[in-house]
Amino acid sequence: MRRLALSLLLVVIAVAWSPAAADQNDPRLDGLFIMLKETSDPYNAIGVENAIWIIWHETDNQGAAELLADGTAAMHSGSYDRALELFDNLIAEAPDFAEGWNKRATVQYLRGDYEASLADIDETLKREPRHFGALSGRGLVYTEMGQPAEAVSAFEEALEIHPSLRGARANLEALRRLIEPI
Repeated sequence: MRRLALSLLLVVIAVAWSPAAADQNDPRLDGLFIMLKETSDPYNAIGVENAIWIIWHETDNQGAAELLADGTAAMHSGSYDRALELFDNLIAEAPDFAEGWNKRATVQYLRGDYEASLADIDETLKREPRHFGALSGRGLVYTEMGQPAEAVSAFEEALEIHPSLRGARANLEALRRLIEPI
């Protein structure tokens, strides 16, 4: 328990004492991904995962930050057309910002445009190959498209990076039961 508290404290300090500008290229991510892979405590993994998401959402481009926030709010409220428009603008404003592509991939998935979602996932992964959210999203897309073998592969890739990713693990186990019946 003491080690868990110390690890979480270090994560909080690493994120808090960081420069305001960050994204998928932030040097703090390397250490966080090592911690994510090595931790066996699910609560510690959630703390590390949250720190990674915080960094992935940071940018020194104020316009991009506002578009990300507005697009995310629109997506969460179910305004998918508005969210798509905002994420299109975000990608035009900051084409190297992986999270812009990832958010647009999510909206495309929610709209049922699976091919567009896969294309945006590919763009996300070009910028951040360790993006476990995009990999897990790829698994969801392939599941919806009726391609279980591809979905299994995507979930396995996500779990290689983030072994404690519960949604990916649950989806993988469910797909394996479908593919490999007892």
